[in-house]
Amino acid sequence: MSLRKAVDPHELRDAVAAVVPWLDGGPRPDRKTLAAAVRLSLRTLELAAPGHSVEVRVPPFAAVQCVAGPRHTRGTPPNVVETDPLTWLGLVLGRVAWADALEDGRIDASGTRADVSQWLPLVSLKH
Repeated sequence: MSLRKAVDPHELRDAVAAVVPWLDGGPRPDRKTLAAAVRLSLRTLELAAPGHSVEVRVPPFAAVQCVAGPRHTRGTPPNVVETDPLTWLGLVLGRVAWADALEDGRIDASGTRADVSQWLPLVSLKH
């Protein structure tokens, strides 16, 4: 059972909607806006895929452990996903395909459990 508080879906939707202009080629949002979108979406993944076998990192904003399986406690985890905020938020919204981002190096994924694509996208902005 996760000790994390549930993410308010409206708060998540608003945070991600605030960065959509950047995803569409506009100016980069301020740090606080971008951090909120990344952190809330990572927490949503953590709650959707509870566990501790995969660490998902989106530097410099946050990292979470998720996916059921062996718990990792020390050193570098055997299952790691790392990507940049732009790619992560594209994945969160379904604008970026996991396989495409993995193939072209926008995602660095290592370990047998590191594919978290089954939980993506996390947010739909359609009404």
